[in-house]
Amino acid sequence: ISVLFLTLLLLFLALFPGAFDCCMKISDEISKGTLRTVEKFEMQKADGPCYLEAIILHIKGKRYCVNPWNRKVKKMMKKMKHKIHRRKFHAQKQRRTRITKQKEQKQ
Repeated sequence: ISVLFLTLLLLFLALFPGAFDCCMKISDEISKGTLRTVEKFEMQKADGPCYLEAIILHIKGKRYCVNPWNRKVKKMMKKMKHKIHRRKFHAQKQRRTRITKQKEQKQ
């Protein structure tokens, strides 16, 4: 039975390599310069196969696991969410302006 279980486990890991891609330890310190280069971030919850709560920062194709309670990290996350929201709003405003101009030209 144990050989069968081990075989199934290895097969699962081969088919789904990212299934257990968890942060196993987190860093408490991170520089402001490094935070400025973050491309995106995701949150790791302490449930399922991942036993540690963490923020995963993606920087130039690499992943960094940091403490979710770090004040600098929280501030960076707020700024990134704000920037994403503003970009979407700006794009919608430009589209509305373009549509309005097209309607005016047709009349």
